[in-house]
Amino acid sequence: MSQVKIVTDSSVTIEPEVVEKYGITIVPLSVMVDGVLYSDAELTEGEFLQLMKSSKNLPKTSQPPVGVFAETFEGLAKEGAQIIAIHMSHALSGTVEAARQGATLANADVTVIDSSFTDQAMKFQVVEAAKLAQEGARVEEIVARIEEVKQKSRLYIGVSTLENLVKGGRIGRVTGLLSSLLNIRVVMEMKNDELQPIVKGRGQKTFKKWLDELMQELSGKEIAEIGISYAGGPDFANQMKAQLQPFVATPISVLETGSIIQTHTGEDAWAVLVRFA
Repeated sequence: MSQVKIVTDSSVTIEPEVVEKYGITIVPLSVMVDGVLYSDAELTEGEFLQLMKSSKNLPKTSQPPVGVFAETFEGLAKEGAQIIAIHMSHALSGTVEAARQGATLANADVTVIDSSFTDQAMKFQVVEAAKLAQEGARVEEIVARIEEVKQKSRLYIGVSTLENLVKGGRIGRVTGLLSSLLNIRVVMEMKNDELQPIVKGRGQKTFKKWLDELMQELSGKEIAEIGISYAGGPDFANQMKAQLQPFVATPISVLETGSIIQTHTGEDAWAVLVRFA
């Protein structure tokens, strides 16, 4: 039986030790800041935020070239592996389509999956797939489990300004928001590959009110795991962790999200990722 290898992209928010433990391959996206190109994978914690704050223009993100995907897939296939590549939603980036094109060019057995998410919600699928792969599961079994995890996952994101979403052209993909209202706090849910606003208002109380509502929703439900990601300082993320930890048995991961997501969310943004059992 050939081994199954798991590939994803650097929009995933995941602990390095988890990547190493499960042998996950991460293909990096790139971000350009004032004419200088950086690999998303090479930026250290807090480094990108400082670059973005001091830049003259909004950084520009770019998906991995098709050729990089083809080379990655062929490199893994030389080891006799079948490959499952899990990537961020097509609504956020062309990365998954580049992976599909790379798979077509590569002399390899590749199954490409649109996660419909990003960040730690994509991590849920990637880690579950990698665990099954290590246990020797077949591709068909892993793909079925990925779909199950996808259906039970929720991604919520809070932003303190819409400025970056407007400048980055993502505001058109957020239904029901006026781009003129830049300085409002908005909580959105990623649903059907679309960011849908569920709460909007002014001040930190907007986020706290939403958190209270989420806790009411989670009460009595069986939760497999929760992740919290942030752009900027971790203070509010840690406050949310303290309130949400009683709802789940496993420790909640609080992680800084990568440059790709920070480019579009701006500073003082956060995400809460929930996977129901």
